[in-house]
Amino acid sequence: MNRRAYPSDVRDEEWALVLPYLTLAPPEAPQRKYDLREGLNALRWMVRTGAQWDYLPHDFPPPHSVQAQAYRWMNRGVFEDLVHDLRMTLRMLQGKATHPSAAIYDARTLQSTPQSGERAGYDGYKRRKGSKVHLAVENLGHRLALVVTAGSEQERAQGGALSQQAQEVTGEQVEEAFVDQGYTGAEAAQAAEAEGIALCVVKVEGAKRGFVLLPQRWVVERSFARTSRFRRLARDYERLAETLRGWHWLAFSILMTAKTAELLRTAS
Repeated sequence: MNRRAYPSDVRDEEWALVLPYLTLAPPEAPQRKYDLREGLNALRWMVRTGAQWDYLPHDFPPPHSVQAQAYRWMNRGVFEDLVHDLRMTLRMLQGKATHPSAAIYDARTLQSTPQSGERAGYDGYKRRKGSKVHLAVENLGHRLALVVTAGSEQERAQGGALSQQAQEVTGEQVEEAFVDQGYTGAEAAQAAEAEGIALCVVKVEGAKRGFVLLPQRWVVERSFARTSRFRRLARDYERLAETLRGWHWLAFSILMTAKTAELLRTAS
């Protein structure tokens, strides 16, 4: 790397964890013109700063090359696979079972932009037009499932999809999911039950105003707070929902790779 490092650059111990997932072609492949590590560093810089492709600094590979590599990785689900494997590793390092028995569901709505406007919907509760990111995490805050819909979609309508994804990546080990009142109703309960998951609605007791820290559910709120620090995820800047989903998995992988490297370093 013949340049000054950016704060977003992948560290050596983190690179050792992610490299096996990124190598989709042999080193002598025609499309392998630029260094993979620099391509990943460029993506990490993009998701952290929220810049447009054309504004990528000149000491990275060209924007068109980084963008093409990013879409190859996202389409192959490499960041998603990395997150799921890191989740199991982190749980073992923290003395937990490989797969969780409980999950927490929630959603947040990202403001739409001209790029995403065609698939945006109005969220009446948040009074915002945009895209809704539905997230399932386990009790340590590690990611299990992610669904992107229009902002007009109700949380209860996506409970079944989150439950199905959560069971697929945990070997059907999840038994219950803690949710807010947006997931109430027979339809949501039946959709989750079909996947072997019982929904447990965590309610605010009494009349309260402002932010209230709720048991279990604060874990997923913390996950949303952490992803909001990635400026590319502050709004929905993507034309396709799949791309927005891919950026989220990249952000999750950055957080979890750093944590895994730290725990491994401490353990050694």
